[in-house]
Amino acid sequence: MNSSSLPSVFVSHGSPMIALNPGAAGAFMQRLGVQITAQFGRPRAILVVSAHSTARRPVLLAAAQHQAVYDFGGFDARLRTLRYDAHGDPALAAQVADLLTQAALPHHVLPQGGLDHGAWTALRYLFPAADIPVLPLAFVPSQSPAQQFALGEALQPLRDDGVLVIGSGSITHNLGRVFGGAAMTNEDAPEIPESAAFRQWMVDRSTARDWDALFNYRTQAPFAVDMHPTDEHLLPWFVAAGAGGRAEPAHRLHSGVSMGCLGMDAYAFGEAAADLLSTMPTKTSA
Repeated sequence: MNSSSLPSVFVSHGSPMIALNPGAAGAFMQRLGVQITAQFGRPRAILVVSAHSTARRPVLLAAAQHQAVYDFGGFDARLRTLRYDAHGDPALAAQVADLLTQAALPHHVLPQGGLDHGAWTALRYLFPAADIPVLPLAFVPSQSPAQQFALGEALQPLRDDGVLVIGSGSITHNLGRVFGGAAMTNEDAPEIPESAAFRQWMVDRSTARDWDALFNYRTQAPFAVDMHPTDEHLLPWFVAAGAGGRAEPAHRLHSGVSMGCLGMDAYAFGEAAADLLSTMPTKTSA
């Protein structure tokens, strides 16, 4: 590692099909993993918060070994042949548990493993060799964006210790729109106005460091409830943002939409985020 702290990042995985059809978002994640390593050194470990691992208290999955979990149905059967056999990191789990204790955040540590599809589909592009230990952190979906941000704030010291904090979800995620109309058959469908307005609001408020507005996005952002009928796919954004801290603006690294309404944006947080953005200019594509 060099002297700079790692940024924390949020990526949109969309649906499990990204593992077979990477599109622009998958290609972006491939470039992102390469650039993080080139710019900051190879992370010693990854802590991942995925929209698909939730619990009644934060849970650290502290197994020594992980495999891909096929937590979905109705998709291409080839997905179940894909693997991501990363090592776990029990020692890092103990370190993170101590950070959460210091922040007075109740949590559990379980000697169990498994990477849900929000984690492994992204990691297959970011670090395809699966040679970096991974620690999944399940979050509490009933807690507010401000509480998720506080969870991320407790993780900030990890960025100085070579640990890459990743949130994985989707910047917009209304499956009723995705599967309820013609858009599901057309990945290149034009973006609907509601999605465009919400995504632009997120980038504007992030650039302005307007954390209060972001914490209250469900009442302040345009079409918020339409774009997130439930918000578990956006909440990992707030954990990654908290790990980056309040002092710096969030930077959108990738801008894209699939099927007209499934936002595929990616963000970086922390003092190193601007440097990362300068090497990976935003692209507007899926």
